[in-house]
Amino acid sequence: MSYKLFIPGPVAVSEKTLRAMARPMIGHRSTDFVALYQSLQPGLQALAGTADPVYLSTSSAWGVMEGSLRNVVRRKVLNCMNGAFSDKWFDVSLRCGLAATALKAEWGQPVDPAAVRRELATGAYDAITLIHNETSCGCMSDLPALMAVLREFPDVISIVDTVSSFSAMPIPKDELGIDVLITGSQKALALPPGLALLSVSPRALERAAGGAGRGYYFDFVEFQKNHENGMTPSTPTISLIYALQSKLEDIAAEGIANRHARHARLNQTVRDFIFAKGFKLFPKEGHGSVTLNCFANTLNLDLAALNKILKTKHHLVIDGGYGKLKGKTFRISNMGDETDATIAALLASLDSALAETPKLAG
Repeated sequence: MSYKLFIPGPVAVSEKTLRAMARPMIGHRSTDFVALYQSLQPGLQALAGTADPVYLSTSSAWGVMEGSLRNVVRRKVLNCMNGAFSDKWFDVSLRCGLAATALKAEWGQPVDPAAVRRELATGAYDAITLIHNETSCGCMSDLPALMAVLREFPDVISIVDTVSSFSAMPIPKDELGIDVLITGSQKALALPPGLALLSVSPRALERAAGGAGRGYYFDFVEFQKNHENGMTPSTPTISLIYALQSKLEDIAAEGIANRHARHARLNQTVRDFIFAKGFKLFPKEGHGSVTLNCFANTLNLDLAALNKILKTKHHLVIDGGYGKLKGKTFRISNMGDETDATIAALLASLDSALAETPKLAG
């Protein structure tokens, strides 16, 4: 039985996108591939707000996230942590053998620009990791405020994960001064998993070129060298690149500003409906994500039972909480190709399922 995903990724993939993936293979060192690769750059650069290249990596976003550390950290990295995925940055830094500091906030609290400034003012760091939109708890940090702080420390290279915000809201990379912008295919871009995108500033590329230990597969210098020839360093996932091409066509047809407005509108529609049921948002007020909502289970519902009803009777699923928040929160995605009609159908199903869902004892 098939069911529709309203989890925070992977999300539902359109029939048009799936059909694009079925196109015949081409050689990844052929002129056909060069034309395909180069055709993507204007659309990707517009979404990222950058004049820099946007590289394509056959990996999850974590591949280029780890690779970014290996490329730019020479002294010490500051890992800003406020949820499961940003917490993981610290573990990855240590596993790479790097000196790292964990700047911790409670899950659901945004990264504090003042705390970042205090830590960077020690002069110990040459890199920082940030997650713009912490998917595990639906908390979005104030990226413009954080990047304003980073501009005070020109020796610190910023590595910013936009995996669940890219294409759903404005992220002007060059204007903000982001050095390494990273995203993945399976969230707001509404593609299957397996493709990561990254855009690297000239100074981050220079930092990479001047150091050892960056490896090969995620080497910024290799990405740039191949980009100049319209290629990728290693054999790419050509089917997903076809899908990306199709998606960029869809985004151009809708208009980037309209896409941003649609995500904001649908997010608020879900929020208003769930608030009316008596639930509250989990993250700090004013810092809720625009691509998903993470609600506190203030009514003590049996979320596993709720999802079972949604899956068996309504053929859709939401998320019952991530990691230590399992059962304490639930997350509903509005990212990707969702429309007013698909969100209305989701909410009608939720309305019915919530009426059948028991509360937990105690």
